[in-house]
Amino acid sequence: MRVAFVAEVSSNHNGSLERCLAFVDTAARIGCAAVKFQLFRVDRLFAPEILSRSGEHRRRRAWELPESFLPHLAARCRDRGIGFSCTPFDLDAVETLAPLVDFFKVASYELLWDPLLAACARTGKPVVLSTGMATLDEVGRAVEVLRRHGCDAPTLLHCVSGYPTPPGECNLAAIDTLRTAFECPVGWSDHSVDPGVIHRAAHRWEASMVEFHLDLDGAGAEFGGGHCWLPGPLGDVIRSVDTGVAADGNGRKEPAPAERGDRDWRADPSDGLRPLRHVRQAWEAGR
Repeated sequence: MRVAFVAEVSSNHNGSLERCLAFVDTAARIGCAAVKFQLFRVDRLFAPEILSRSGEHRRRRAWELPESFLPHLAARCRDRGIGFSCTPFDLDAVETLAPLVDFFKVASYELLWDPLLAACARTGKPVVLSTGMATLDEVGRAVEVLRRHGCDAPTLLHCVSGYPTPPGECNLAAIDTLRTAFECPVGWSDHSVDPGVIHRAAHRWEASMVEFHLDLDGAGAEFGGGHCWLPGPLGDVIRSVDTGVAADGNGRKEPAPAERGDRDWRADPSDGLRPLRHVRQAWEAGR
């Protein structure tokens, strides 16, 4: 099964439509199945008592994605043959995004907010849910809300909401825990920026989806946090993961096409010499 890689642009778009479109083009070029943006308004994201006292949180208004970009991004994704997704952070954003996205992604920080989960599920679009910071019971309650409102098969992403996440804290075995508990597809939302973690999630724990934060050039607003991949290294990882999946084969023990030509050059059972006798006889006959 091929892993679906999803490029999370987050706030690395720097408020530029041209840069947003470059993210779509880059994600398609390096082999992603989809690209994801975020639609939030800081005044609806944080409580007023936080904003009134925190200049750091108010400055995040500069990270907001202009709503006018959305139709252009959806069209560019269609042109490039990849999925378009966006994370809504308020109920109005769900309504705005519903006609445009191929699937919704709900962030870990919103996992407890039932009305947002219900609104996404009621659109009929697929829903991907990150599970960072959550207990198994909290994930179960969120899955129940999604299913009750029409999303029967959400995709869960095991996630550690540390930016960046040390590989030793990734706890990839929880992918199987979630899959067993809720009988739905489970992937990995990566903040480790470590190729070994991605390979382990894909090949050992069979993550159906891998989401990762992407930056184009190290100039994105979040790149300094240490949790964003650049296109070159991530493209190499995607190609190697795809190669690993292709290497699984059919499980039958039989000669592969690449080795069939050497079968006759094995040691003959009669004398232990190579090649088999019928090949030697052909050589003697000059054939």
